[in-house]
Amino acid sequence: MTLGNSPSSGDDTETGDSHPGAPVEPLALEDRYTNRELSWLSFNRRVLAESENERYPLLERLRFLSISASNLDEFTTVRIAGLEGQVQRGIETPGIDGLSPRQQLDAIREQVLKLEDRQQDSLENLCKLLIEEGIEISPVGNLEKSDQAWLEEYFKTDILPLITPQAIDPSHPFPFVASGGMGLLFRLKRAKRKGELVEMVLIPSGAPRFVRLPGDKAIYVPIEQLITQFASTLFPGFKILGDGIFRVLRDSDIEVEDEAEDLVRYFRTAIQRRRRGRAVMLELDDECDASAEALLREQFDVDAAMIVKTGGMLGLHDLDAICEEPRPDLKFSPFSPRYPERILAHDGDCFSAIREKDIVIQHPYESFEVVVDFLHQAAIDPHVVSIKQTLYRAGDQSPVIAALVEAAQNGKAVTAVVELKARFDEERNIRWANELERAGVQVIYGFTEWKTHAKVSLVVRREEDGYRTYCHFGTGNYHPVNARIYTDLSYFTANAALGRDAAKMFNFITGYIEPGHLEKIAISPVGMRERLYDLIDAEIANAKAGEPSGIWVKMNSVTNRAMIDKLYEASQAGVEVRMVVRGICSLRPGVPGLSENISVKSVIGRFLEHGRMWAFANGKTLPSRQAKVFLTSADAMSRNLDRRVEVLVPVTNKTVHDQLLGQVMLANILDTEQSWRLGADGQYERMRKGEDGFNCHEYFMSNPSLSGRGSALETHDVPRLTLAGAKE
Repeated sequence: MTLGNSPSSGDDTETGDSHPGAPVEPLALEDRYTNRELSWLSFNRRVLAESENERYPLLERLRFLSISASNLDEFTTVRIAGLEGQVQRGIETPGIDGLSPRQQLDAIREQVLKLEDRQQDSLENLCKLLIEEGIEISPVGNLEKSDQAWLEEYFKTDILPLITPQAIDPSHPFPFVASGGMGLLFRLKRAKRKGELVEMVLIPSGAPRFVRLPGDKAIYVPIEQLITQFASTLFPGFKILGDGIFRVLRDSDIEVEDEAEDLVRYFRTAIQRRRRGRAVMLELDDECDASAEALLREQFDVDAAMIVKTGGMLGLHDLDAICEEPRPDLKFSPFSPRYPERILAHDGDCFSAIREKDIVIQHPYESFEVVVDFLHQAAIDPHVVSIKQTLYRAGDQSPVIAALVEAAQNGKAVTAVVELKARFDEERNIRWANELERAGVQVIYGFTEWKTHAKVSLVVRREEDGYRTYCHFGTGNYHPVNARIYTDLSYFTANAALGRDAAKMFNFITGYIEPGHLEKIAISPVGMRERLYDLIDAEIANAKAGEPSGIWVKMNSVTNRAMIDKLYEASQAGVEVRMVVRGICSLRPGVPGLSENISVKSVIGRFLEHGRMWAFANGKTLPSRQAKVFLTSADAMSRNLDRRVEVLVPVTNKTVHDQLLGQVMLANILDTEQSWRLGADGQYERMRKGEDGFNCHEYFMSNPSLSGRGSALETHDVPRLTLAGAKE
């Protein structure tokens, strides 16, 4: 799951001035806004709650625990590290709720420790339930003698060659431990010799975290316990006086210097610096030898408040390996994405289908292969003359990269905007950029100070009546793995005005040519915020005039103070605002006199909600055909509106419009089974299922989309949704 950028980079300190039109309220800041970091921790508690959800299969619950732990690791290495950096530099800029960096750290640390404890409680409960299903995570000492003998032999043949003990003394300084690295310290004494010796064993990244014993019963042993159990084999002739397991997390932020002359070279160096960043959290098992613990505290120099001792397991994100156990009875029922019938009706020709009518693909319910096929067909089509593509994250084995390489090799003019500043994908993106350049692709790295976060493909094709431009606008990355997990929207169109606007957007990125006039789309940071304000103002005017008004928003995060104040202004004017915000939300709904007309919910479930949309009533009651509907790559955050290249795309095609508003948006609003309601106090409460419970993920898995179903599926009776619920 993606968390956003660290405050240390100046990329996401949501303290912008209020919109000048917003009324001044007597409420204190902490009653008007929720702190960004505390709201994120609330989101991760909702993720963790899914590991406690008894309606889910056991291995899926374990997977949610792993995701929660992974999220918390990244939060620590980026957000906590960033705040600590501000404190060390004496920066006192308050958060949106008025808390100083030091006050935020104090509040965050308390919540992080509670989350750590709750994760361990969840693991303990899940382990008991898994044992009943024949899956066990066990210490070596609890196993049968025959199993112990097998593990000892495995240790000698498969683990011992991988590990290297290192003495800690004046001639052997304390070794470097990478972020996320786990190791063991042993306090030893050689027989008949005075003095003690401390040895460290780092667990290699290539070693399996869990060793599975052979047999039908799935018994897993954590590798750190295996090393501890058979340490005498590693240290013959020594008596083991004590030991301890530890794990360290480091500052993982990369700050981009405006004067960087060569971004590729800069990031190659910065990635190396990140691996050796300042330690921000030290995790210890609670039976850690006292001398070993003292040494670790001294060497890592971690603030005492961020030293976590636990009687459970360290590194819970590694539990995802156990989730791969072949037990379909303990997992969600398999789901295969549909390939849109309308494209199949055109014999799989994407261009023919798009030319006939716009289409929107909703991932993961509909296959990401459509995006890949669109680019692959462009690569081999002799009539295609040029392709332009933005790349933020593309994954390890990227068919999108392969298509661009093939297009360049086929003599087409191919331009790729590769974002080097995509956190934790910098190294991969450098590798892709090199491969693209070798194939003859013109690679652009965008702006030094802004990230290019817009997801756009532009294909120019020579046809009988002249050149035609085909566009893909997405809310998610061109990443085939994420597209099976994230709910995102892919909008394909041959609309000429949208094509002209997309071309201007690329010229802005590649040549710094700021678009003077855009016919349909809006882009940040040069006009999207103002466009949204104008749309909100129109709803305010309608409400004041007694006309129907309303705003529906689907976002991942809402933290920008000015945008929040604008929505507060709409609420005070009588505009009903319904918001589906998966993650961070600094807006407080339902506050009397401020936001009583705003409701906020968060949908957490099998798939990660990631699509972003705005809908405006436009003088009619939502949902209606007259509503103005927009897809966007941007969240309502300062970084997206002011420091990233993003795109806001209007949708006017009737079928696509109806699908986005009457299916996607409305289903999220109606969901009760996976939803949490945000209260005026900034706290979330799970919505009760009830007899008439509605699950939006199940709805989308069961029904074809309006724009993709084609004539072959016209007989499928898709339940029509209304604000009163689903109707057969």
